[in-house]
Amino acid sequence: MSTEGVAVPALEIHDLTVSYQKRPVLYGVDMTVPAGSMVGVVGPNGAGKSTLIKSVMGLVQCSDGWVKVFGEDLKKNISRVGYVPQRESVDWDFPVSVIDVVLMGCYGRLGLIRRPGKEEKEKAYAALKKVGLEAYEKRQIANLSGGQQQRVFLARALAQESDLYLMDEPFAGVDAATESAIVELLREIRDQGKTLIVVHHDLGTAREYFDMMLLLNMRVVAFGKTKEVFTGDLLQKTYGGRLTVLSEIAEKFAKQEN
Repeated sequence: MSTEGVAVPALEIHDLTVSYQKRPVLYGVDMTVPAGSMVGVVGPNGAGKSTLIKSVMGLVQCSDGWVKVFGEDLKKNISRVGYVPQRESVDWDFPVSVIDVVLMGCYGRLGLIRRPGKEEKEKAYAALKKVGLEAYEKRQIANLSGGQQQRVFLARALAQESDLYLMDEPFAGVDAATESAIVELLREIRDQGKTLIVVHHDLGTAREYFDMMLLLNMRVVAFGKTKEVFTGDLLQKTYGGRLTVLSEIAEKFAKQEN
């Protein structure tokens, strides 16, 4: 999508401020995310990473600033956005099957009246297959492990066939093999020109996974290409004095670059 030959960013955030009970959680956030990027969002606990994702989705009210998705207000392009929430924020006791959860990803395109038909069910099954859970389609969601539940929500986002994906710690609670498989899947999606913004907590893998990174601690400490912002100095600014081991990781990668 472009205007007069200039590519429209997948996401633009300008001067975004979010407060809880008059206390700022995010302050003056500015970033422009080009389409076809895989962006990692990292920062300490309480830095506002989940709040950022929720504010883009319109789930949290902004005190100031604005968000544009593909050059327009979110409401106009909500059908182009897929969302994977934190696993802890979901009521897993709700009696629903795996395939029904994935089918929910199709509802945005169906409207209020149409029910999912054969085409939607095939898309939902294909999405389940991509995350390796096709054998569990009739299982109750509550009876899956944490990692399996996480993959079901990823499949639901895939069934949406979105252009922008917002994922809040999609690797939480999954084993190393599953995480590796999910990363490969996310790269496939990116290579199709889609954009992914992923909250991530493991700096040991962040540099390998993401093209771009947002270092966040209430404010934007740095945002840009991973090899440019994943440095010991910037990580120390993001995490403060709690980063001895992790800054060593960053310095090791920096030496490899040189």
